[in-house]
Amino acid sequence: MLRVRIMKGGSRGREAAHPLPKLMRCLLGHIRQYASIPVAKTSVAIDDEVHDKEDNQLDKDVGKKNSVWSWNEWDPLEEVIVGRVEGATVPKFTAEVKANTYERHWDFFSRCGGQLFPENHLKKAWLEIEEFCNILQHEGVVVKRPDPIDWAEVYKTPDFESPGLYAAMPRDILLIIGDEIIEAPMAWRTRFFEYRAYRDLIKDYFRQGAYWTTAPKPQMSDALYDKDYPMKNVEERNKLAAQGKFVTTEFEPCFDAADFMRAGTDVFAQRSQVTNFMGIDWMRRHLAPKGIRVHTISFKDPNPMHIDATFNIIGPGLYTM
Repeated sequence: MLRVRIMKGGSRGREAAHPLPKLMRCLLGHIRQYASIPVAKTSVAIDDEVHDKEDNQLDKDVGKKNSVWSWNEWDPLEEVIVGRVEGATVPKFTAEVKANTYERHWDFFSRCGGQLFPENHLKKAWLEIEEFCNILQHEGVVVKRPDPIDWAEVYKTPDFESPGLYAAMPRDILLIIGDEIIEAPMAWRTRFFEYRAYRDLIKDYFRQGAYWTTAPKPQMSDALYDKDYPMKNVEERNKLAAQGKFVTTEFEPCFDAADFMRAGTDVFAQRSQVTNFMGIDWMRRHLAPKGIRVHTISFKDPNPMHIDATFNIIGPGLYTM
C-alpha cells in the first residue's frame, strides 16, 4: 500500500519535528545498546527555528489543491494505491534473489523461476487484498490500483534477460514526499519494468498537479552484483550483513522506496541488500534543496531489506523496533 494523500488537517510531520532530537537520541541509544553496531551519517543536531520556518512553508503549501500530499507514515488517509497479485511470477534464482530469500525456499525458486506462483497461493492473496480494499473504501478512503500486466513475459536489455515479478507492493517502487512522486531504481532485475503497471496512475496524478521524478534507471549489468557473494546458507549471510557486506555493489545508484521512512522534513534510510549508499546519496542530494534531511541508520538485521521491517515511526515522537 502506498499513501498518496493524507487529510489536509493532518500533522504533515510537524509535531514529529520538534520531538525529533529526543527521538533521535533515544533511537541511537537504543541501537547502540541493543544492536551493538555503528550508526553512519546521522545528525541529531536539529534546529527548532529552521523547523519552524519549514513547517510554516508547509502550512502555506497546504492551501494549494494537491492531488498528492503525504509527509509521514501515520496521518489519517484520504487516498492510497493498493497493489495487485494477478499474474505474479516467481523470480529467477539470481544472486540478488538468493541474497533475500531463505535456503529452505531456494529449491522452489530454482525450479519455478519464470512461472506463475501457485494458483491457490495467488487466490488466497487476492481474496485478502480485495477485502482490504473493501475495508478501506468503507472507511471513506479512495483506493487506486495498478494496471494488470503479463509478468511472465520475458524482456531483454543489452545487459540481462528476465521475466517480470508483480505489482503487489507499490511502496517498494514509489515514494511520496509531499506533493512529489519518486520512482525508485530497484535492484532486482525482475522488477526493472514494474513501473509500467503504475504509469497510468502517475500520469493522472501529474495532470492534477503532482510532481513526478524518476531516479536514474540502473543498467543492472553484472557489475551491480557481487557474483562471488559468499552465501552458502543463512548463517553465512548473517555474518556478512553484520560486516556491512551486501550482494549489491556501489556500481550505480539503486534503492527500494521501502528502505526510506518519512517523518516530515526528516527521512530515515538504511543500506540493505537492495539499497546501496549511492542510492541513499542520490536521495539526499535530491531532497536537500527542499530542506529535507536524509539520515542513514543501521540495525542488527541479518537480512536488511526494507526499513519498515525493523523500524517504524508510528506517531509524533513515537517509534517501534
